Amino acid sequence: MTFSTPFNFHSTAAEVVRGVDLHGKRAIVTGGAAGIGVETSRALASAGAAVTLAVRRPEAAQPVADALRAATGNAAIDVRRLDLADLGSVKSFADDWHGPLDILVNNAGIMATPDLQKTPQGHELQFGTNYLGHFALTHWLRPALAAAKGARVVSLSSSGHWFSPVLFDDLAFDFIPYTPISAYGQSKSACALLAVAITSRWKDDGIVSNALNPGAIATGLQQHTGGLRTPVERRKTVEQGAATSVLLAASPLLEGVSGLYFEDCNEAPRIVARPTDFSGGVAGYALDPGNAERLWETSLAFLA
Repeated sequence: MTFSTPFNFHSTAAEVVRGVDLHGKRAIVTGGAAGIGVETSRALASAGAAVTLAVRRPEAAQPVADALRAATGNAAIDVRRLDLADLGSVKSFADDWHGPLDILVNNAGIMATPDLQKTPQGHELQFGTNYLGHFALTHWLRPALAAAKGARVVSLSSSGHWFSPVLFDDLAFDFIPYTPISAYGQSKSACALLAVAITSRWKDDGIVSNALNPGAIATGLQQHTGGLRTPVERRKTVEQGAATSVLLAASPLLEGVSGLYFEDCNEAPRIVARPTDFSGGVAGYALDPGNAERLWETSLAFLA
C-alpha cells in the first residue's frame, strides 16, 4: 500500500503548511530565489522557519529575499552563495554553516543543456549540478543535520528520470553519445537514489529523506526545451508545484517517513514502463537499494 495524504495534484504549498509551526527550525532551500524554490521558501518562512536561500547569484536573490520578508513577516530569511556545479563552492558553503539544520531542500537544477558541458571537476554538467553538488552538500552538512535530531532532506527528482537510469559505466558521457534528455534523466534518477541511500545509512542520526516529482510547472527550467510539452490539464501553477516539496519538508504527516518518491503530495506508484499519457509513477531503478549503494560509494570517491 502506498503512503497517502489528504493533499493532491491541486494542493498548494500554502495549503500544505497551514497550521504547521516551524518556529525554531532552520532550513536551506537551494535555488530558493527562483521558480518553485521561491514558493518553497515562502511557505517555510510563513510557518516560522529561518530560511537560507542558497543561490549562485546572491545579488539577484537579495530583492527576492526582501520581498519574502515583507510578505511573510519573517525577518529570518538570508541569502548565501552556492554554486552546485563547483564542489569547491559547495565545500565553502558547508564549512560556513554553523549549528543544527532541520530542513534541507535540494531544489535547484538545470535541464537539457544542449551540448555536453563539464563542471570544473570534470563531471557532466547536469549530473554535477542536479545530483553531485547536492550529494556533496548533504554529505558535508551531515553533522548539522544530525544535530537537529529529526532533520529532513528533500530531493527534487522529476518524471524526467524515466528517460535514463544512472549510467554507472559512463556517467560523464565519455563513450555514450550525449543527449540532453538522457543526461537530465540520469541526474534525476540519481536524486531519487540519494533519498534511498540516506534512509539506509543515516537512520541512526534521526535523518529522514524523500524524493519527489514536483510536476510540470512553467519556470526558467525549460529554457533549453522550448517550454512545456505537458498537456495543459496536467500542468501546475508555481504554488501547486512547490506543494510536494513543502509537504516532505514540513508536514507532521511525514514524521518518520523516509526513502520514498512522491508526486502530487502522495507516494507515487511503481511502474515498469515509461508512460505515454503523463500519468506519473516511479521507475524501479530510481529506488533500487543496490543502485543507491553503488551511487553513494561512487559519489564519495568523487569527493576524495
